[in-house]
Amino acid sequence: MGICRDSWHKRRATGGRKPAPHKKRKFELGRPPAMTKMGAKRIHVVRTRGGNQKLRALRLETGNFNWASEGITRKTRIIDVVYNASNNELVRTKTLVKSCIVQIDATPFRQWFEGHYGVPLGRKKGKADESPELTKARSNHAKRVVEARKKDAKTDSKVEDQFNAGRLYARISSRPGQCGRADGVILEGAELEFYLKKLKSKRGH
Repeated sequence: MGICRDSWHKRRATGGRKPAPHKKRKFELGRPPAMTKMGAKRIHVVRTRGGNQKLRALRLETGNFNWASEGITRKTRIIDVVYNASNNELVRTKTLVKSCIVQIDATPFRQWFEGHYGVPLGRKKGKADESPELTKARSNHAKRVVEARKKDAKTDSKVEDQFNAGRLYARISSRPGQCGRADGVILEGAELEFYLKKLKSKRGH
């Protein structure tokens, strides 16, 4: 039996059965889930109704993630799947789906921040001078521009703690099994606090 997306084979809320108006139709078909895993990129192209295409990601290792408060997006590596509201099994098997919480590599965002503001981010004392973004040669005009930005170089303390560890929490906002990408947003503010509580309570069990 194929996977169907029709409703007439389901029972009513009262428990009664619905009459079958016809046999299965092509436009009612469903397909097996992609169950996208972490690994070297592997994407299958699926032909769909009308000759359109879906990109079925079977494995992904990178994605474009947005840092909303700074208004930048960078491509970075996905390190781990840490939380999924729908099913813990998807965390254990490290399956990438929409709205799952992942850890991503913080390096591209740190490099941008240090180059843009000229301020070290998530570095131990004494190690800030090692950053090429902070020590590179700049013209006098560029120095003045960066110096003027320093007053705005503020980050959430919880996000800064993650930069110290080199990993940021992010939420995937694309659908890897439909568009073949694992893009998302970095968690900040109330959303970050919400998921940190969830992760803490999960570890407590």
